[in-house]
Amino acid sequence: MYVGIDLGGTNIAAGLVNENCEILRKDSVPTLPGRGPEAVVADMASLVMRLVPEDFLREGGIRSVGIGSPGSVDSAAGVITFAANLGFVNLPLCEALASRLPGLPVYAENDANAAALGESLAGAASGHSSAICVTVGTGIGCGIIIGGKIYSGCNGAAGEAGHHVIVYGGKPCTCGRLGCWESYASATGLIALTKEAMETHPDSRMRQIAEQRGKVSGRTAFDAMRDGDKAGREVVELYTRYLACGLANLVNIFQPEIICLGGGISNEGENLLAPLREMTERECFKTGGTPAVLRRAVLGNDAGIIGAAMLRR
Repeated sequence: MYVGIDLGGTNIAAGLVNENCEILRKDSVPTLPGRGPEAVVADMASLVMRLVPEDFLREGGIRSVGIGSPGSVDSAAGVITFAANLGFVNLPLCEALASRLPGLPVYAENDANAAALGESLAGAASGHSSAICVTVGTGIGCGIIIGGKIYSGCNGAAGEAGHHVIVYGGKPCTCGRLGCWESYASATGLIALTKEAMETHPDSRMRQIAEQRGKVSGRTAFDAMRDGDKAGREVVELYTRYLACGLANLVNIFQPEIICLGGGISNEGENLLAPLREMTERECFKTGGTPAVLRRAVLGNDAGIIGAAMLRR
């Protein structure tokens, strides 16, 4: 048995995972990172103890604990070097948690990498030795699997695909660059595109939907498109082209067997995936071989727990 912990800015979720990558039990608590790292680590240890019977833990029934954390993670050292939304800098996370769980090895990895490993072991990328898992949310997370293992580069920071540039000199990104993929193809980017189109087309269905719901969301343009709104369709087509541009770049660099798309936008299913496949394949370098399969991720939030649990299986 293993324990996987998905450390997020809002919640800490943990699960007891068996050898078949099945979650047997789950629990969670609010993260409340403003309390400081010591309190967060204490809650993580409490979660493990709640998931695992004490006698089972004492008898060696748990082989290891893994943590998926946002930010930059030095997995070899078990240190969160920088996690902006947690306020952690150079935190020896594995050592801190292991001191509260004597005898248990503890491992850590970037959360997007852990989720990619989970999808490759038990989700949409199962059975594929090379995969890229892209999660579209407020930003864009990316995990790279090569030969069945996480590829994290020489410094643990590989996979920051959201910060490769697709529009030179384009929109400012939170990372400080201009024209990053994340600025155009994240849910935040989609919302920005929708708002821009609403200004240009004040009578569009998008504005009506936004007023009814009290906000503009990643669904606004898609729902307007389904209602026959031309401006909504144009936003969706432009957004899909931006998303496809970045995916094609990843295919050209890594040539994975499969790309898994997760995050809220993936809930659009084939309304998004069908045109996205066509645009991505059109943009890819022609190799004459089998193109990468584009598929929706299936594990949701469980991917991070499973991947974290299996970090050193």
